[in-house]
Amino acid sequence: MENTESPDHILIVDDDTEIRELTALYLRKNGNKVSTAAGGKQMRALLEGSSIDLIVLDIMMPGEDGLSLCRELRSGPHKVIPLFFLTARAEETDRIVGLEMGADDYLTKPFAARELLARIKAVLRRTRMLPPRLREQKPPAMLNFGDWQLDTLARHLLDKDGVMVTLSGAEYRLLQVFVEHPQRVLNRDQLLNLTQGRDADLFERSIDLLVSRLRQHLRDDAREPRYIKTVRSEGYVFCAQVTAPGDI
Repeated sequence: MENTESPDHILIVDDDTEIRELTALYLRKNGNKVSTAAGGKQMRALLEGSSIDLIVLDIMMPGEDGLSLCRELRSGPHKVIPLFFLTARAEETDRIVGLEMGADDYLTKPFAARELLARIKAVLRRTRMLPPRLREQKPPAMLNFGDWQLDTLARHLLDKDGVMVTLSGAEYRLLQVFVEHPQRVLNRDQLLNLTQGRDADLFERSIDLLVSRLRQHLRDDAREPRYIKTVRSEGYVFCAQVTAPGDI
């Protein structure tokens, strides 16, 4: 049967001509449609005239660098397009800044084209697992549920007395996914993809272990859950009401 699906349209924004063209060539050979831009001006023109599925954005560019372009993209009409950073900066601080500004993933230069392709596919897969309404929402900094408050900027879980509960990175990512998607059944594969970070070593059954540990932190009884309910043969649902400051 002939494949009628449209190829993913990737936009590469990089001032280095060789990297830009070689990357585009590799992605095209692997079934993608690719457009290229040397900077912000060309990027904007292509975004206005084309339907783009994902942007690969270099950070260190003269004039408008990748961070400023990311800030513009995340505050404008193209904010829902997944964004992938390429950077020569290997320091952890630089990478964290990029991710906190709204990038979905990153890769440091020099990089293997095969790894870039795999990461692009993973970002697109995670993005498309959510309905459009949820893709467009940016969670508030503070999220309240039951006796708890999750600070998504400081990445802290606070109890009703303001005491911080220590979570591992994997536990925090899973809890954030739950509170950002309450009242919605998520299966293990969805949770796995939504919680995977660049260095994640999760596997399907580890989701069950993380849920068990979260229940302990939240003092949640699995037999009569206030927060995380098991849905037999389907997955889990965060059953608490989640509010943000200012909600009525």
